Amino acid sequence: MKIAIVGAGIVGVTTAYELAADGHAVTVFDRHNAAATQDSFATGGLLAPAAAIPWALPGLLAPARWLGRKAPLRLGRQLSLSDLSWLHQWRRAAARAAHSPQPAGLALLQLARYSQARLLELTQQLDLPFEHSSSTLLLLRSAQDAEAAAPLLKALRETGHTALEVDADTARRIEPGLSPTLALAGALHLPDGLAGNCRQFALLLRQAAQRQGADFQWSAAVERVCTTPTGLQIQGEASPRPFDAVVLCAGAQAAALLHPLGLRLPLAALHGSTLSAPMREALHAPQSAVVDIASGSTIARLGQRVRIAGGAELGRAHEAHPQTVHALYRVLGECFPGGVTHASGVQVWRGARAMLPDGAPAIGPSGTPGVWLNLGHGASGWALACGSARLLADQLAQRTPALPSESWAPQRWQ
Repeated sequence: MKIAIVGAGIVGVTTAYELAADGHAVTVFDRHNAAATQDSFATGGLLAPAAAIPWALPGLLAPARWLGRKAPLRLGRQLSLSDLSWLHQWRRAAARAAHSPQPAGLALLQLARYSQARLLELTQQLDLPFEHSSSTLLLLRSAQDAEAAAPLLKALRETGHTALEVDADTARRIEPGLSPTLALAGALHLPDGLAGNCRQFALLLRQAAQRQGADFQWSAAVERVCTTPTGLQIQGEASPRPFDAVVLCAGAQAAALLHPLGLRLPLAALHGSTLSAPMREALHAPQSAVVDIASGSTIARLGQRVRIAGGAELGRAHEAHPQTVHALYRVLGECFPGGVTHASGVQVWRGARAMLPDGAPAIGPSGTPGVWLNLGHGASGWALACGSARLLADQLAQRTPALPSESWAPQRWQ
């Protein structure tokens, strides 16, 4: 088939590779001039367990704690009606998950495990030397943190993850750079956890996709998706380009392309921030990935740098919220003082995470003939990209996917 992909972030690149590897003629369109330049540029790095990423699954980390004046979720002054509607649906999804007898998000956790296995398979098969580290430690600063993490622990164990409850002394042996003055009630240790450099992986996989025949067209803004016949209208071109299928991987920008087709997915852009700083002293820096339950932050070691991610800003804004950036500096100093240098080379980044209210992505046929979706992964785009791409490729080829698709079928919102 002749397939167009809109978006060259991590989800678009992985989708391009899987479809090209299946023998399709793939063309990727992106309005920027390189892969992973926007919302996949400086992600937090945490790959597994995906459910430990703040906002990944409503209801898993006591969502009521995430709302309020000092909470990680900040509501912008220019909230739209769709933002308010999304927030209402998100809170309802969180309440349902919190009161369900079954652990929340089991299907998404299974997708995350499948995605991690596919990522490791591609890494070995294609020899992709991207920065990564193993093991994840979830810090429980208080009994309240331990209570908040209980649903997450239950869900992880239900889906076959190795999740060990350890005391503060053991946590410090696992991560010896943790501040000795940091109050700890204990921690959850996931030896199979994983963190990695998202953009580096995307650039390497883009090259692999090109070797399979995929064509990447840069500075190509898509104005609309056509359905009679199927194709794309590229800005500045006189007529649409015909394709057998179009796959939208454009994150929050996909909403403007979906509306004319009558598709009203409740997508919202939650903006998060990261700080990336050069490592000062390896023994004082994290050895792998650390999640601070109290602040909703993730800290990951990526090569010779340390990256901390956090915050979720709903509403229109063009710059990172100063309180969010200040909080990231504070948490990094509390957990790993002396681990990084702030004198030079600190990168502050802000990106949008297109998320659906239930935390699950939309993967599969849109309901409009010829139009397919692979978007709405929220904070877990990096963690779910490889598995999501493989599932979509199998569906498009009319093969039975490795996992049932009901939980992320776009039709659940129609």
